[in-house]
Amino acid sequence: MADERTALETWLDFHRATLLLKCQGLSGDQLAKRAAAPSSLSLLGLVRHMAEVERSWFRHRFDGQSELGGLYCTDELPDGDFDLAEAAGAEADFATFSQECALARQTAEGRSLDETFRHSRTDEKFDLRWVYIHMIEEYARHNGHADILREQIDGVTGD
Repeated sequence: MADERTALETWLDFHRATLLLKCQGLSGDQLAKRAAAPSSLSLLGLVRHMAEVERSWFRHRFDGQSELGGLYCTDELPDGDFDLAEAAGAEADFATFSQECALARQTAEGRSLDETFRHSRTDEKFDLRWVYIHMIEEYARHNGHADILREQIDGVTGD
């Protein structure tokens, strides 16, 4: 049986890999396809969104890197991660996702699960443990969306 930290890291990495698995073998056009009308969701949008969420929770909020801006979202385009996903940018978006996951791991490495921070908008107190649990939940929900999108694109279903 794994200790708490190992379990949280392992589940988060499992869900990160699952999202990538849902995207495997598709073209940029397929990745950018909004396959569940009228929603703007696409597999590529989900990858971009999760890169944004990784950056936001681990680096911006937990580590206090307040100078970090959004990757795809702005005040003017709060859903830019989904709305601006385009086939031509797929390779770069996947590289950004991988980089943000690596930077999140690096940020959390050696830090106590009990280490706290305050949310910049709400002043609510959170700890690193909560961030891991939230990220696992966020991936699990969006991986469900990815299942539906992938099935609509090419009929593939799976884990």
